[in-house]
Amino acid sequence: MTTLAAPAPSGGSRQLAGTRTLLRFALRRDRTLIPVWLAVNALMVLSMPNTLKNLYGTATERAALTHQLETNASFRALIGPVFDTSIGALTAWRVGVYAGALAAVMSLLIVVRHTRDEEESGRQELVASGMVGRRASLTAALLAAAVANAVLALLVTAGLSAQGAAGALSFGLGLAATGMVFATTAAIVAQLTQSARLARGLTAAVLGTAFVLRAAGDAATDEGSSVPTWVSPLGWLENLRSFAGERWWVLLLFAAAVTAQGALAYALAGRRDLGMSFLPTRPGPPTGRIGTAAGLAWRLQRGGVLGWSAGFLLAGVVHGGLTDGAADLVRDNDNARQIFERMGGHSGLTDAFLASMVGMLGLIAALFVVASVLRLHGEETSGRAEPVLACAVGRLRWAASHLAIAFGGSALIMLLAGLGFAVGYGRQTGPILVACLVQLPAVWVIGGAAVLLYGTAPRLAPAAWGIAGAVLLIGWVGPALDAPQPVLDLSPFGHLPKLPGGGMEWGPVLALTGLAAALVAAGLAGLRRRDIVGS
Repeated sequence: MTTLAAPAPSGGSRQLAGTRTLLRFALRRDRTLIPVWLAVNALMVLSMPNTLKNLYGTATERAALTHQLETNASFRALIGPVFDTSIGALTAWRVGVYAGALAAVMSLLIVVRHTRDEEESGRQELVASGMVGRRASLTAALLAAAVANAVLALLVTAGLSAQGAAGALSFGLGLAATGMVFATTAAIVAQLTQSARLARGLTAAVLGTAFVLRAAGDAATDEGSSVPTWVSPLGWLENLRSFAGERWWVLLLFAAAVTAQGALAYALAGRRDLGMSFLPTRPGPPTGRIGTAAGLAWRLQRGGVLGWSAGFLLAGVVHGGLTDGAADLVRDNDNARQIFERMGGHSGLTDAFLASMVGMLGLIAALFVVASVLRLHGEETSGRAEPVLACAVGRLRWAASHLAIAFGGSALIMLLAGLGFAVGYGRQTGPILVACLVQLPAVWVIGGAAVLLYGTAPRLAPAAWGIAGAVLLIGWVGPALDAPQPVLDLSPFGHLPKLPGGGMEWGPVLALTGLAAALVAAGLAGLRRRDIVGS
């Protein structure tokens, strides 16, 4: 039986009592999560001007690039339209949509973690028994998201100020505003659903819809004026036109959306009981259908696996369809060709592009395997693992059920990515499938590191996100900045053969697979010896 929160005292200030303390607690809990997300996002943005200067150093080269992009609907759908030929405008074009999406994901994770996650775990019930206002937790969660987005805006504004103060300020504010739009969206969804997992999934679905609407609108026009583009917050971000005659009034759209959604979230929070939701979970069957640890693990993780599978299949189709156009786009630019060769090998330009895109999907697959492995940590710290382990289920069998999904699921999504590439490109089906599967040993090394941290030092388990983020940065930014080879070698992906186009090298593949197995074995040995952490 769920204990209800005490009736909220009259007066707005009393309903927010304890907000400052909860905010400090939220920021302390997120002292790893927020810096990692900020570092990945800010470094991605701030590294781009130097990359673009190396690629398109003259006005003539930049003008030729923008002319080619204006006639390529596929690239507009993927990245967005170009509004000016300056380095700043090209930076906003190249990373704007993806930096905005990263800010949105960071924000929704923060808000759901400090609202619905807290209620689902039962901690909010304990907090509510003290002198804490009814809306204090929601306010603290939104303020934590606001702090993270404000820091992102400051970093981006300061880092891009050399390209133009006004453009840097508008771009920084646009990224922060995009994050806050999805923070308030997550706040609404957290009131509607009774599961943190469902709240994150539904908010991510809203973000995916926003991306699709923007992509459809941008494919239709080359100036961002399509109706679907204006329906999407990601479309508002590009229509700020940072470094290209800023449209400051677009920020009013963000402000209106944040205000309206925030007001709705507060209204819903005041009308429901603690632990309840407006869309309650459907009751299960009268008799249980899950009789094994593996069945339970699949039930808990199937939504994530299916979502990632659909995303990787679609990404493969899109990037496969862009292959010929991308090769033509950089064929006459020596610097751009060299970057693709550093990422994808010194084979033909088309093969180098395919290899670089496959490598990028491998880097993203590392995020999936970390999230799936850390589901063990979530089950343990929430207290849900204890009832399972109290039955005739050993620790290793319980952990192996989740790890089979983590490592097997990564193989599935990379296989589907390869099939997507084959469909989109229409050629080299076998080599592309092999190239995708060759990424798995490096993905599994990152997963093995997550298992090691969880099994031996569970309090440090979230640091696995930092490892994945660092590898992502090395793989994404390193080749563009012409980083030294020892730096690139820090990533396990730097040791893989560059396929398709290059020769197959079994030595690194087998070595990385063995390293992943050793890390998993060490992590499971640590799990077997240590105590299980209660809720």
